[in-house]
Amino acid sequence: MSIEVKVPQLPESVADATLIAWHKKAGEPVRRDENLVDLETDKVVLEVPAPVDGVLKQIIAADGAVVTSGQVLAVLEPGEAAAAQPLPASAKPAAAAQNPAAGAAAPPPKSASAATAPQFARGETSASQSAPGQASTAAPPRTNGPVGAQKDAQRMGPAVRKLVEEHDLDPAAIAGSGREGRITKGDVLGYIADHQATTVGLTYDVSAPPTASPETQARGSARAEQRVPMTRLRARIAERLLEAQQSAAMLTTFNEVDMTSVSALRQKYQEQFQTRYDIKLGFMSFFVKACIEALREFPLLNASVDGHDIVYHEFFDIGVAVSTDRGLIVPVLRNTQLMSFADIERSIRDFGERARSGALQMEELTGGTFTITNGGIFGSLMSTPILNPPQSGILGMHKIQQRPVVIDGEIVARPMMYLALTYDHRIVDGREAVQFLVHLKQQLEDPARLILQV
Repeated sequence: MSIEVKVPQLPESVADATLIAWHKKAGEPVRRDENLVDLETDKVVLEVPAPVDGVLKQIIAADGAVVTSGQVLAVLEPGEAAAAQPLPASAKPAAAAQNPAAGAAAPPPKSASAATAPQFARGETSASQSAPGQASTAAPPRTNGPVGAQKDAQRMGPAVRKLVEEHDLDPAAIAGSGREGRITKGDVLGYIADHQATTVGLTYDVSAPPTASPETQARGSARAEQRVPMTRLRARIAERLLEAQQSAAMLTTFNEVDMTSVSALRQKYQEQFQTRYDIKLGFMSFFVKACIEALREFPLLNASVDGHDIVYHEFFDIGVAVSTDRGLIVPVLRNTQLMSFADIERSIRDFGERARSGALQMEELTGGTFTITNGGIFGSLMSTPILNPPQSGILGMHKIQQRPVVIDGEIVARPMMYLALTYDHRIVDGREAVQFLVHLKQQLEDPARLILQV
């Protein structure tokens, strides 16, 4: 008896999802719990696993389709998944049946989330693209059997799996640096870059002067444009940013902090900390702890506006912004007042890994009473962060840079960081915002205060 594969129950705040890509074709065998298709919502990517062993008999919803909870995606024929069965004429995807010109060998349509803006528009160079004139790299032959392929699939998130498939790579040849050996996007890009560098080094002729081919010259002279749709996440980010601009009276105040004491403390105890907790001691845990103490002193920055009411939160759920290839997302550390430095560092590492592999859950991205974003990891020296509604405050960290400062009448070089606090001026006055940053500065320049909570 055939089994219908349906869209799982979506979170209450999510109306629908976009089908990104099928990982199986009609007529192919599948195994229980093997991921069949990826669905993208406004915040996360959901995987739809096979309920039983069998053969994917029919695909009903094609790539790019917008689907809702309980909608039928495909039909699965239970049984042994030992070998693929021939594809019946009735099992073609609905999209292909409506387009007679589309042959069986035509590539699937590109999903919205897979499309990205041209790299040159942002001044970036993709590690997965080779320069003109470089030899293309052939991937090593795959030797994995069904069991090995399934294990490799479990080591990769949706975004990583798509990158591997696009470049026709063997996952078994890529060393995973994530938790439990999971392969991250950085691992894949690093593998591609290393493999290309080796091939180019073997084929480049130093005696031949570098000349551009006619095709390259033609491309260089053309004024090309590329139009791609926003991903659901990018569209949601745009919506939230506009909402923040229109619904809050945002103002930003700045200060700077001397990171000498925190840097010295990290250097002194880094080895012992890492040995005991199996995690590096970073800067973010100090900032989270310092923010908690500052929020205790100035609770309006931990509050939110609900209509004509101010909601004071007596807990501290700190959102930590994480950059992914799909956009910026903000997973939330719950009850940070109960967490140790090691707990905070572990949680941030876990969030980062799962955010980049698309494995975060919706409930991990909702709520939050205050947000911290660190533009310094990208080299930002100063910026004005935008509020994450309905929160009333967000702290922007920036690059640590050696700068001359005057201490006891002498000019000395110190590792300095600019801090930016954007706040909702409807409920937070400038005096409170400035004092919040001063209190934060004092905590970080004398870390013993974090332990004593003074």
